Amino acid sequence: MKSFAYFGRKLDHFCSVFHKFFCSFHAFLIQLCYFITLSLFGYLCLKVSKPRSPVSHNDIDLFFTSVSAATVSSMTAIEMEVFSNSQLILLTFLMLLGGEVFTSMLELVLARFNFTKNHSTTVQLKQDPPPKSNQIEIGLVSVSNSESHKQNHSILFVPNDMAESFNYNERLKYNSLKCLSHVVFGYLTVIHIVGVCLVSMYTAFIPSARQVLENKDIKIPTFSFFIIVSTFACCGFVPTNENMVVFKKNSGLLLLILPHVLLGNALYAPCLRLVIMLMKKVTRREELSYLLKNSKEMGSSHMLPALHCWLLIVTVFGFNLVQLIMFCSMEWNSKNMEGLSLYQKLVASLFQVTNARHAGESVFDLSTISSAILVLFVVMMYLPPYTTFLPVRGHENDVKREEKSLVECLVFSQISYLVIFIILICITERESLTEDPLNFNVLNITLEVISAYGNVGFSTGYSCARQLKPDAMCKDLWVGFSGKWSTKGKFILILVMFFGRLKKFNMNGGKAWHLS
Repeated sequence: MKSFAYFGRKLDHFCSVFHKFFCSFHAFLIQLCYFITLSLFGYLCLKVSKPRSPVSHNDIDLFFTSVSAATVSSMTAIEMEVFSNSQLILLTFLMLLGGEVFTSMLELVLARFNFTKNHSTTVQLKQDPPPKSNQIEIGLVSVSNSESHKQNHSILFVPNDMAESFNYNERLKYNSLKCLSHVVFGYLTVIHIVGVCLVSMYTAFIPSARQVLENKDIKIPTFSFFIIVSTFACCGFVPTNENMVVFKKNSGLLLLILPHVLLGNALYAPCLRLVIMLMKKVTRREELSYLLKNSKEMGSSHMLPALHCWLLIVTVFGFNLVQLIMFCSMEWNSKNMEGLSLYQKLVASLFQVTNARHAGESVFDLSTISSAILVLFVVMMYLPPYTTFLPVRGHENDVKREEKSLVECLVFSQISYLVIFIILICITERESLTEDPLNFNVLNITLEVISAYGNVGFSTGYSCARQLKPDAMCKDLWVGFSGKWSTKGKFILILVMFFGRLKKFNMNGGKAWHLS
């Protein structure tokens, strides 16, 4: 009997692991197909549309740019001012559709679909079996819907009162999922509308900002829509070649854009919970109360408990404070700060370090920043958006699993894959590493790879002045460092961008390894 019980436990464990793996793999394939399709669509549209200036770009650079926008990575291989107004609008929609908030809304819609599908399957299984010959008369008797409903559930030997309660809970959960998707849509819409209006008003009424756009022939509505969508999606694309460097003296514009970095990424979960709490006080809807009390049951990684949200807020601002102190202590009197007042220095520094987590917009030339700060940025870009100092753990986290599935044993950790990617790029760019070591060095390559993995977009760029062997044909372009890589190197970085956008499916990788 003990052997049968042991075999039964093993079988149950295998089935649960297989089901968990299948569901996770199914969700992974859906999102992978979504981002690949979005990237291919963007590539084809960029291919057939006409740029602002008659410059021909190869297919790998166009696809690289499309993937950067769809995965909100903002790795640049083409100067942004080359794109026409219609192409900028296309990139804006790619960033909008690839942003975390928008994809979370799609996940909720898919969860509602799966919920109704599973529920209909369950109801189908609960239907009465075909009546026997001696039950035909009873089957012909008409019954009310409620009685028939109770008979269906009585087959499972569930009491009627429990069955009614179960149906009520199911209906409440479905309505809560529907309500949550509406809240996310409203959150997304309101923030974009407010942000676009504020940026448009600023650029229209502040001469210095308006003059920059006029000199670059960029329309104010296009710039406002583009920059808000890019920042909220934490992409980091800016329609100017110099990114936000040309606006580093416009502290008001930086402060208007800055909150969107947090609202669409690191503080999305706390803000979403805050919106639900405010709506609950106003509307007193039961679904909103259910969302607050049963956040873990909703199946959304952005619905966090209240304590977790508070600890996340403390962690985010704590990281920003540490970065700000280190950045100001190292760069306060550097060349990057020349011509800025005390207030402008503080705002620009705050903007820079906040973007280092995930957004990727830059007001300083990263190639001139000290190596210590670059290493700090690498660490910040590697950390997931919901990295939290969480001293309080539930009982489920204290119980260690005795066994791990085969998949868990074979999957590497995130850092292992990144090391592999860095090694591969060092191999593909080995000739440049030898002949152009000031531009091509391991630190710059590491920064580029971690930036692509974190979907940030920070880059040290490429400078012809740093070449040891000056090339008369070399021309400085406002592109990222990866824009000067070989085709193989760019293709590997494309894989890194996809891997980084879908990294949540491998956050527990490498747990089978014990370093002791």
